[in-house]
Amino acid sequence: MPELPEVETTRRGLAPWLEGQRIEKVVVRQRQLRWPIPRDLPRRLAGQTVTALDRRGKYLLMRTAAGTALMHLGMSGSMRVLTAATAPGRHDHFDLVLDSGRCIRYRDPRRFGALLWTARDPACHRLLAGLGPEPLEAGFDGACLHGRARGRRVAIKAFLMNAAIVVGVGNIYASEALHRARIDPRRAAGRLSLARMQQLAEAVREVLGEAVALGGTTLRDFHDGQGEPGYFSRQLRVYDRAGKPCLACGTPVRHLVQGQRSTYFCPTCQR
Repeated sequence: MPELPEVETTRRGLAPWLEGQRIEKVVVRQRQLRWPIPRDLPRRLAGQTVTALDRRGKYLLMRTAAGTALMHLGMSGSMRVLTAATAPGRHDHFDLVLDSGRCIRYRDPRRFGALLWTARDPACHRLLAGLGPEPLEAGFDGACLHGRARGRRVAIKAFLMNAAIVVGVGNIYASEALHRARIDPRRAAGRLSLARMQQLAEAVREVLGEAVALGGTTLRDFHDGQGEPGYFSRQLRVYDRAGKPCLACGTPVRHLVQGQRSTYFCPTCQR
């Protein structure tokens, strides 16, 4: 499932093609995504110029003078830059057709993504209003995590993956950050000291920053706007390496299931 690095990679790839461009029309082939595409969205976007393509958490925000389109890649979605005349495939659900002769095409075999609209400040939208801080921006640090964890018994990995605590730290990146910070993923969030939370915040920023620089992580479906996979999978230290030696100490990496999600960790390094 695309997380913050994959969505940020997509944003950076699409922005040069979208920003400053006029949308001639929106072609919707399948309205029934995670939430139905609003029927009036093509009319609202037609003729609008894209002023900016931003990101909040895992949502892309395509801003225009009339309002903002909220886009989500879902579990298997991707957005490609193509010529408008390119024939669509079976899972190509909508096109943003630009006056440049290009189109931004959304492909999603599982149909779990989204294309929504708001004429208000998108920060007030119900899907964005409750989101936590951005981990790569100022304001996210150990004190932020420590304060939010006070008195909580939830395992630190589940805590870290809660978008109300901090956005964009998905399953892969949570496992990797906890390994770098040498923290057992089963440890109660509220039992970690401020110093250890600072180590974790720094590890989260490091892991996500490296992943963005390498175009995200492709294990199955993710590709960027030009169809390229993400290469952070080559840097994984514990994720999907059960039974293989820890790259820090040589102890076999262990696998367990937390909240129906796979967790990978080193029982020697992580305490």
